[in-house]
Amino acid sequence: MTIIDGKKIANDIKEEIASVVMKIKDNDGKVPHLAAILVGNDPASETYVASKEKSCKEVGFDSSVYNMPADTSEEELLKTVKFLNDDPEIDGFIVQLPLPKHIDENKVIQAINPAKDVDGFHPVNVGRMTIGLPSYVSATPNGIMELIKRSGIETSGKNCVVLGRSNIVGRPMSILMSMNNENANSTVTICHSKTKKIKEITSKADILIVAIGKPEFVTADMVKEGAVVIDVGIHRVESSTSKTGFRLIGDVKYDEVSAKASMITPVPGGVGPMTIVSLLMNTLKASKKEIYG
Repeated sequence: MTIIDGKKIANDIKEEIASVVMKIKDNDGKVPHLAAILVGNDPASETYVASKEKSCKEVGFDSSVYNMPADTSEEELLKTVKFLNDDPEIDGFIVQLPLPKHIDENKVIQAINPAKDVDGFHPVNVGRMTIGLPSYVSATPNGIMELIKRSGIETSGKNCVVLGRSNIVGRPMSILMSMNNENANSTVTICHSKTKKIKEITSKADILIVAIGKPEFVTADMVKEGAVVIDVGIHRVESSTSKTGFRLIGDVKYDEVSAKASMITPVPGGVGPMTIVSLLMNTLKASKKEIYG
């Protein structure tokens, strides 16, 4: 069994990006600039945005964070989105989700200039991805595709099962894995909360991508011997053996499933680091005007 080291792969990509940024600086070019809008003080969101800032610094990007209170109106947030759309210094930006309940997330996402939508959530980018045009692919699916590519995982003709149908992970993953290219060409099944006999479906998967949002949902009896298992989930649970009083687990029961899998991502250290580095990859593309010219 091979553990897919997302942290190492992410660090390799960061080194590649840093090398490009160094050449840009040597030629007195404009350094890529990633911005983030953070509404409220959700601890998980704050941690995630801080990680993005740290990663930007590591590769030589400029970064900005626009902190807004939880009671920010939708109108105020949309004004900030417009400001970043119009600012030539900002190459790409994200609006950290989830937003407070009084704000319409879809309305905000659609207000972002697709050329600066490095999260890949705008309908224009989703549509371009779906029909195979160059686009900003949402960070987690993009990161998973890089993991698969750089880990040498054979995908062509393989049975791929995606557990979860969210717009952020499940649906784009199913599309990307079925694309006609050398790193995809899989036969894809997508499962969700209304799927019957899930175990029968997952146990036939050569590649199982789990983004169902339920701690340790996937057990050994749901996995085919020798399958590749990608665990997107991350959950904080209490632990009496940890100094912090908690530990992180995924959607997959790791100890059980790793005994059957040929390759598996750990939690933490698997998909998570790739999500952040994907934003850097998209921001570099945005700064070079690779997608929209």
